Amino acid sequence: MDAAILLALGLLVQGLGLSLGVPESWRPSTLHPWRRAGALSRVRRAWVIPPISVSENHKRLPYPLVQIKSDKQPLGSVLYSIQGPGVDEEPRGVFSIDKFTGKVFLNAMLDREQTDRFRLRAFALDLGGSTLEDPTDLEIVVVDQNDNRPAFVREVFVGRVLEGAAPGTYVTKAEATDADDPETDNAALRYSILQQGAPEVFSIDEHTGEIRTVQVGLDREVVAVYNLTLQVADMSGDGLTATASAIISLDDVNDNAPEFTRDEFFMEATEAVSGVDVGRLEVEDRDLPGSPNWAARFTILGGDPDGQFAIRTDPKTNEGVLSLVKPLDFESRERHELQVLVQNEAPLQAAAPRAVRGQARVTVWVQDANEAPVFPENPLRTSLAEGAPPGTPVAMFSARDPDTRQLQRLSYSKDYDPEDWLRVDAATGRVLTQRVLSPASPFLKDGWYRAVILALDDASPPRTATGTLSVEILEVNDHAPALAPPPQDSLCSEPHLGAGLLLGATDEDLPPHGAPFVFQLSPGAPELGGNWSLSQVNVSHARLRPRQPLPEGLHRLRLLLRDSGQPPLQREQPLNVSVCRCGPDGACLPGAAALRAGGPGVGLGALVVVLASVAVLLLLVLLAARRARGRPARRDKALLAQPHDDLRDNVLNYDEQGGGEEDQDAYDINQLRSPAELAAPSLPLGLGRPALRRDAPYGRGRPLPTRGQRASPADIASFIREGLAAADSDPGVPPYDTALIYDYEGDGSVAGTLSSILSSQGDEDQDYDYLRDWGPRFARLADMYGRP
Repeated sequence: MDAAILLALGLLVQGLGLSLGVPESWRPSTLHPWRRAGALSRVRRAWVIPPISVSENHKRLPYPLVQIKSDKQPLGSVLYSIQGPGVDEEPRGVFSIDKFTGKVFLNAMLDREQTDRFRLRAFALDLGGSTLEDPTDLEIVVVDQNDNRPAFVREVFVGRVLEGAAPGTYVTKAEATDADDPETDNAALRYSILQQGAPEVFSIDEHTGEIRTVQVGLDREVVAVYNLTLQVADMSGDGLTATASAIISLDDVNDNAPEFTRDEFFMEATEAVSGVDVGRLEVEDRDLPGSPNWAARFTILGGDPDGQFAIRTDPKTNEGVLSLVKPLDFESRERHELQVLVQNEAPLQAAAPRAVRGQARVTVWVQDANEAPVFPENPLRTSLAEGAPPGTPVAMFSARDPDTRQLQRLSYSKDYDPEDWLRVDAATGRVLTQRVLSPASPFLKDGWYRAVILALDDASPPRTATGTLSVEILEVNDHAPALAPPPQDSLCSEPHLGAGLLLGATDEDLPPHGAPFVFQLSPGAPELGGNWSLSQVNVSHARLRPRQPLPEGLHRLRLLLRDSGQPPLQREQPLNVSVCRCGPDGACLPGAAALRAGGPGVGLGALVVVLASVAVLLLLVLLAARRARGRPARRDKALLAQPHDDLRDNVLNYDEQGGGEEDQDAYDINQLRSPAELAAPSLPLGLGRPALRRDAPYGRGRPLPTRGQRASPADIASFIREGLAAADSDPGVPPYDTALIYDYEGDGSVAGTLSSILSSQGDEDQDYDYLRDWGPRFARLADMYGRP
């Protein structure tokens, strides 16, 4: 077959001016068949090379593929060459050409799965390097061989299907690939199942690889998992092969009902207890453990009318656990027979067989035990009037013993009685008071008192019952209302002016023994009704007003207050009211002569004592003030001390001031005026000399000599010294260095202010150097307060 193909290719190539590398025995005898008789004209053909096919994995190397030839020059005068992949491009060295003969050779084995064809360029040149023919394409096609096995895309295929599925149900799909040419049989794959066990349960489509069920009867409880061995082969099933596995699991359905392991169960339970387990009910289910098809659910069909039992499912063992919800009573019932049903959480398949033991009978025997006493009414609520005396019965708080088949005796005691108010009879449970309960007890909450009583039987071991006794303390009307201090103690004397006096009342009793209160004037003083009126404002207040104009002063009234208790209590109280003159707005006028009462019940004697005390106190204050004014002023220090004295002590130690500049009886202010001011016109005739001070020790003073003007600083200092000496030598007036005795300076002074010494500016802002020009004493002041 290969020889026939090569022969045909050789004839075709020779007709186109090429020669293939075929055996010489198969080549035609004529090298150029187009060269015929001379009579025929030569036809020019194009230099075209058809595709050349070569089988992959060819082992006889080098192998001639084709010979190219140009008829432009005689043989031997043409140079041939090729270029492209496999020659001068990767993969290099696969093809080569004889440059003189034009033969193309295959030098290496080809792999179609790597490169399925090569495209080369062929060139023909003369010996001088000139182009004889246009470059032409040379295509080499690699022919596929079945040198690759098919391969599954995975080693294990997994599928799931419900048990009992119908035939033809899709399960999973197997897939495989082949690297050979998919257009040839080398990649034509076929699937099959080599092994799946007997009987044949699954089938596979040989073309698609789909796996489906074949027959009915898939039962997970019989076979849960199937392992299949799959095969794939190329060449349409006759070539190379590969294998893989398929694991198919059956999904459970509820096709098996749960069943009890026995028809009847026997258990025991102790009476008077609850919340405990009695026993277990065993069941069987062939479905998948842990699934809803397997999980059991129990129902009590009968035998438990009071709901004393309950059954829960143990999720690990699927057993039913019978427990007590309510305590059992041996005395009333010694045995309980229950009818119990078991089912699955998931519904049972319609075609599944019914359970044989889907129901069971459970017998529970009750065991007798010592039960605790029981208070028939717990908590017990009762009531008692407040202030009940000791020995007052409160309640009969007795219990009963449920153990009727056992002779037992009960005893009673207190467990909680925070005020130790109650006493309990140990034999009967009778509760009495043993002292009076204080209404202010902190254990009295909203009028209720709580105590805890114990009842104990004499069995072995003994049992105790706890009872709560709640006693409501009933309010008793045992407090009369009292008048509250009014917000004001005076009212207007005119009936039509002012708001009157607002009166209020309080009561220590709780409702309903308090408000509303009744206010009225004392019936024992009927004359009060002619002068006064009382009007109710609300349940706890009333307003007092005069009926006619009343004289100013203190008025004493008596009021009667009554509460709303049963029976009602009343109280008569005095009320002192101060009546005053008032303005149009009803307010008391300043300086009114009315006496002010301190509150209800304040008497006239108390007011007299208070006023007398105030008068004595004022008298003592006046005497002390007069004694202080009568003291003589100190004269042991001059205004300016000797140069070495501390002048500040002499200035600041004065504690008394006189009457100011307008007090001219003992001082001549002209003596301290500046020399320039002394030149002013003299006083008019007839005025006489200045009057002496009324507080001077002598009735008159010696006339002061008239001094002339001073111009220079030395003259000013001399002027001041002379003035001081003149003042000191006058026995009729205090010396001028007692300037601090002034207690009132008056207004309109013509003298300069002295406040510059105590200016808001600090000493560091004053310049005292000018004092040095006033004499040695002022120089001393300049040294003390001037710049350092």
